[in-house]
Amino acid sequence: MKDDEPFLLDDPARLKALAHPMRRRMLSHLQIHGPATSTTLGELLGAKTGTTSYHLRQLEKYGFIEEIPERSAGRERWWRKAPGPRDLRLPTPDQLSPEDRPVLAEFHRIGLEEDLRMLERLPAVYERDPRWVKASRGLGRMTEAEFEEFFEAYMALLTEHALGDEEPAPGARPIHIRLWAFPADDG
Repeated sequence: MKDDEPFLLDDPARLKALAHPMRRRMLSHLQIHGPATSTTLGELLGAKTGTTSYHLRQLEKYGFIEEIPERSAGRERWWRKAPGPRDLRLPTPDQLSPEDRPVLAEFHRIGLEEDLRMLERLPAVYERDPRWVKASRGLGRMTEAEFEEFFEAYMALLTEHALGDEEPAPGARPIHIRLWAFPADDG
């Protein structure tokens, strides 16, 4: 599978691996800042090395990160985000068994908490350097088919500009990108 093709994360075990706050923070750190050790991540996250090592092994087990053998020596193991799909899609609840649906709900809950923390930081980031903050609000009227077409076009644009495995251009910075879209007449 090419890394820009949609990938449905419908394996409950893989979904569960990402539905843990510390693992999500660790993976985010590796995506944004690059390789790290369990010791480095433990210091950053206020966790013991044994705890971070366990969570790193879980992320490795499900293919989200990989060890960097040429950089690892002795007990010091270096980790990086594994190459993989950039267009990661979540299943709908009906695509999971009833016993696996709470994992999807937890995944969404953790993601919403992350998004809220980012939104809380936005005014301060904007104050420091407004050139690096963009925001948009809009309202449209779409049929379900038009909404699906809009989402697919957005995902294609995001994938085109998202973090890939290639070396970033000089001056490139990691950018958090979010899209919230839902019916305006729902509640």
